[in-house]
Amino acid sequence: MRDGRPRGTFLNITGKVRCCDGERGLFSLAFADWKDSRRFYVYYTGDSGDIVVEEYRYRRNDPTRADRSTARKLLDIDHTRYSNHNGGQIQWGPDDLLYIATGDGGGGGDPLENAQDKGSLLGKMLRINPLRNPKGSLRYGIPRGNPYTGESGRDEIYSRGLRNPYRFSFDKNRIAIGDVGQDRFEEVNFKTIKGARGANFGWDVYEGNSRYGSGDIDNHAKPIFTYSHSGGRCSITGGYVVRDPDLGSLRGRYLFGDLCTGEIRSIRARPGGASGNSGTGLSRGGLVSFGTDARDNVYVVASGDVFRVGR
Repeated sequence: MRDGRPRGTFLNITGKVRCCDGERGLFSLAFADWKDSRRFYVYYTGDSGDIVVEEYRYRRNDPTRADRSTARKLLDIDHTRYSNHNGGQIQWGPDDLLYIATGDGGGGGDPLENAQDKGSLLGKMLRINPLRNPKGSLRYGIPRGNPYTGESGRDEIYSRGLRNPYRFSFDKNRIAIGDVGQDRFEEVNFKTIKGARGANFGWDVYEGNSRYGSGDIDNHAKPIFTYSHSGGRCSITGGYVVRDPDLGSLRGRYLFGDLCTGEIRSIRARPGGASGNSGTGLSRGGLVSFGTDARDNVYVVASGDVFRVGR
């Protein structure tokens, strides 16, 4: 869009994306320092079902069109056994690093035990620096401070123990992760970025705050909020902390929804816990994502349409 008018297709990668068996498809885009680098990043499932994160640049003489010839694959994570739990969100953090949320690889109960495995990139929050010159075989830099750098575990991992965090967001120096549960509970994890470093969010030993699998976890990073599958609820769609001053009582509250009921609710979130769980009176069927823009307007994506949240 430019001046409210459509500008045609920015990027078409239909031939690269495997869609739409299970939960596969095109999930997310994230833009770097737009004017300086012209780079942006795409998260999708490839032909084999693998998770792919790829870099592109827009055309130097036309920022409304991407240059497909600039494609550079950063990550290709094996995800061939099951079609579900692909994760799907990428975001530039306030530290100017790229965060990538991956699912546990699919199947009920994480049968491959990926989420707790520090040697696997599945079921994790990853943090990389694609703008930094890589070393060795990597196509990106490893940020200083990643918890397993120089230790046992993949250097890209920032947090682990996630099931299917297909939507997360930042609020200043805090990160909010909506993690989809198994059979009983949905959860919101909310940490400072520093607090999320090396955090273990518990899956598949815990579902929400309840025991699920075997094993023990030291320093389980418990969710600040959970809800059950009662009333037809089934899958959290993670949202954003509202900063739009025009949204009145919602300002400063974390807005989220449920895929099955379409109900949109809010909580007052802080790293130590949550309070004030309340409905908004809003509901949209097929609720799959939230978003914000540079003016703090809040948007909802549902059933192929985009809506702005207003008073």
